[in-house]
Amino acid sequence: MTPIEQVTTHPDAPSLSGLLLVGGKSRRMGRDKASLSTPEGPLWLRTWNLLQTVRSDAYLSIREDQELPESEPTRHPKIVDSAPGRGPLGGILDAFARNPDHAWLVLACDLPLLDPATLQTLIGHRDPTKLATAFLSNFDGLPEPLCAIYEPAAAPLLSERLSGDHPCPRKFLIQQGERVSLHNLPHPRALENANTPEDLERIHGLTSNSPS
Repeated sequence: MTPIEQVTTHPDAPSLSGLLLVGGKSRRMGRDKASLSTPEGPLWLRTWNLLQTVRSDAYLSIREDQELPESEPTRHPKIVDSAPGRGPLGGILDAFARNPDHAWLVLACDLPLLDPATLQTLIGHRDPTKLATAFLSNFDGLPEPLCAIYEPAAAPLLSERLSGDHPCPRKFLIQQGERVSLHNLPHPRALENANTPEDLERIHGLTSNSPS
């Protein structure tokens, strides 16, 4: 158990596991985003290492045919997609199928500005009586679904959404209203993602020009 796990564990809350989503097709990027290089190694590994600072029990959500640079089966346990093309909701539901009594801290892999303080803040705000705990986007004020905690009670509702016409985790969080605990980001750009090569170049410029 990490120090942050010891501090932020709710006495009666379900256990919290971590899930890093790396199985997306990255069509706008034109290549696998998870494997893109950063000063701290492949993008997926940078995010994984951040996740490990707050959750020692963590998994990669991955496609069956996917290979990640620098991944090791014993150090990076995987939950393989049970069906292709289901998007982030499919990965989240596969995680609940693995451990249905656990809550899941879900992260996208394409968050090059994510920092430990943001994850610690999310866990500190966790409300296990809600369906989920998430941040509000600094850009549009809507919930951020891929840096969020989903409680076990959310699983059947997520399954309904996946089988319906709107398999979008953000729309799920919006629809649930007050059943989701929402909070402001501690750092406004922490969840800025990289969807295109231009995005990644711009974000790399931000990090290289930031004061040390």
